[in-house]
Amino acid sequence: MSEKRTDADKITLGSGKIYAVAFDGTPDIEKIKAICIAANELGYIKGGATVEYKGTFYDVTDDFGRVAKEVLTDEEATMKLGLITFNGSVLADLISTAKVEESNGIRTVDIGGADNYQDKSKLIVFHHEDKTDGDIWVALYGANTAGVSLAFAKDKESTIEPEIKAKPMDSTGLLIRYFEEIGETSNDNAETEEEPEEPSNNENEGTEEITNG
Repeated sequence: MSEKRTDADKITLGSGKIYAVAFDGTPDIEKIKAICIAANELGYIKGGATVEYKGTFYDVTDDFGRVAKEVLTDEEATMKLGLITFNGSVLADLISTAKVEESNGIRTVDIGGADNYQDKSKLIVFHHEDKTDGDIWVALYGANTAGVSLAFAKDKESTIEPEIKAKPMDSTGLLIRYFEEIGETSNDNAETEEEPEEPSNNENEGTEEITNG
């Protein structure tokens, strides 16, 4: 990758991988890269991922349309995806009232009951790999609010489709962090200034020596 992704001819094509970890503060790119390992993968994706952000605005105008004011009153960010690989532990991670137990080779997942509610919010990272134009990472902090639907059919694979609703990552209300590779910044074409010559310490330099003969 040698050119900036922000160039107009760059095309983002393809899906990616999804990771989930406990949230311990707003991540930088180094933390994001460290998260993107097999041990943190939530499951394999089918159908890609969709990240949405929208704001709610209140508009005020006078009766003649001469003055207007617009105020942002609310924000919402979500990540939607389809998981083709999952197990009971993944279900428990995605359902706020679920709890999981393992014993004698059986994993049991109990779902439901308001008294069983737990905040399952995590840092969710989607990683789109692109060796040509550079990788993209999208991170948000939140929990699945769409529940889980399990369909078993003889001619179609089972997938679950969580929808992660973002919560603020910090006191500013940050909802999404988007990272993209844009290549190294080069200063090769920058003009360099010539360094001034250091003054000589030789007092006789540049003068003729005169002797009496």
